[in-house]
Amino acid sequence: MAGTMTGGNGVSQNRSDKKDSLGAWVKSGAPWVWLNAAAVSVSLLLVIGLITLIAARGMGHFWPTAVYELVYQDQQGQRIHLAGQISQIEKVSAKRLLESGIPVAEGVETVKRILLKIGNRELGGEDFRWILEPGILQQTRPLSIAVLEREEWGTFIGRVIGLKQEGQLLESRDVWGDFQLRIERAADLRVQIKKLEKGDIAAVNYRIEKLRLRERRLQLDGVNETAPYEELNKRREELQAQYQHLEDQLTELSKTIRRDSVIMQTSDREEVELPLYSVIDAWQPNSMSGLERMKHYFQKVWAFVTEDPREANTEGGIYPAIFGTVLMVLLMTVVVTPFGVIAGVYLKEYARQGLLTRIIRIAVNNLAGVPSIVYGGFGLGFFVYTLGGSIDQLFFEEALPSPTFGTGGLFWASITMALLTLPVVIVSTEEGLARIPRSIREGSLALGATQWETLWRTIIPMASPGIMTGLILAVARAAGEVAPLMLVGVVKLAPSLPLDGNFPYFHPERKFMHLGFHIYDVGFQSPNVEAARPLVYATALLLIIVILLLNMVAIHIRNNLREKYRGL
Repeated sequence: MAGTMTGGNGVSQNRSDKKDSLGAWVKSGAPWVWLNAAAVSVSLLLVIGLITLIAARGMGHFWPTAVYELVYQDQQGQRIHLAGQISQIEKVSAKRLLESGIPVAEGVETVKRILLKIGNRELGGEDFRWILEPGILQQTRPLSIAVLEREEWGTFIGRVIGLKQEGQLLESRDVWGDFQLRIERAADLRVQIKKLEKGDIAAVNYRIEKLRLRERRLQLDGVNETAPYEELNKRREELQAQYQHLEDQLTELSKTIRRDSVIMQTSDREEVELPLYSVIDAWQPNSMSGLERMKHYFQKVWAFVTEDPREANTEGGIYPAIFGTVLMVLLMTVVVTPFGVIAGVYLKEYARQGLLTRIIRIAVNNLAGVPSIVYGGFGLGFFVYTLGGSIDQLFFEEALPSPTFGTGGLFWASITMALLTLPVVIVSTEEGLARIPRSIREGSLALGATQWETLWRTIIPMASPGIMTGLILAVARAAGEVAPLMLVGVVKLAPSLPLDGNFPYFHPERKFMHLGFHIYDVGFQSPNVEAARPLVYATALLLIIVILLLNMVAIHIRNNLREKYRGL
């Protein structure tokens, strides 16, 4: 009996010890550390998984995938010859197909469905076509089939069977080799034409427009003397003569580039003659080696980053969007940094700490949570219409009724984004100043320094890493915002960049392209959804890379400042 009681007391004692140790472990905070580590790990895995998905679907678009030639039997029993690249494969339930009126063999539960990129839009009216795997009667990968990238009408898939020069069929032993040489010739001519159109001719048009505005200014000022008008007319005649000369060169180049054409044969043996000036590139993916595929892949990635968009932004590159995004963020940073730092320094170091200061801080914190579209509406109403309209009335009256600053543009978009990110910079500046011990301020003042000298030489340098942290957050948010920019300056396609070779070289009143808006436009406004989907992923990946690069630059500056003032 006594032994039983002793054993019971031992078990109770063990339970009590375990309970005490568990309570001590909970009180030590270790569980929360492990939970925090688990949450961070899951978040990192999700971010890495998302970026991997975006990179795989976006960058895989540029790989020269194989072209299959198929004999396909459709639901009506007709045999169709198709050639295309496999874009997507999915399994569809037999029930879903039966509900759509498509017959399915008895006992089959799922059917594989293939999205084939067939190109040749001008012939069939569509770039992509869904086919069912059971309907494929024959499938081959011919080495001679080629893929043509064009300026218009998207991709063309077929065989090169002949070349024409000025309408005459050419005799050639190596049709594909001669075709490649003529593509290179057309590419060189296309570069010259683009240089003339966007360079020399655009510059002359810009100068002629400036002369028109100057003449209008003289008329508004009531100048009646003939000398200024004669001088303007003389310069206009010189520019028009220069323009006519450039126009003649452009006409000659356009005539030269239209000399050649290529005869293509589709999978159903139809022959089509295509003008060679519209062919940007051509390749035979089924006969390419691994090295040739890699070379082609990097060429297409580079073209995507450096060229202008085409075909309603579903083809070509996104260079104007990259340029506009980076330029807008840099201009926004130049605007928001001084205002945010000055406001934070005043609230922390100069303002009397009382009810009014607390109200201002609450207002600043609340501004950080205002929806971005509200900032866009404010920017449109106040910056664009009010300030921009007043600036046009005062300084650009000769251009009216066409607005200069009274419409959306890079300048107003940058200021709107600066206003949106201003609370973040103010709060980070105050927090950075609050970390500086009061003894440092008192020591500096005791040595005879003024409050301004203490702030400028000691306090602000020590708080600069914290200020840079706020700037990093501001840059990340500004680069990714789209809604306010749609109201204050972003467009689907900008005819000219805000930075060019025409005086004064920087044109902040111009509209610009943005990577975020480009993603929205291609993903939701494109008439060709299937062709645009890979570009959405590729553009999203580039936006992430741009934000990371901007943040890395800011983090590098912050680390240098931290090391520089570590001794303080």
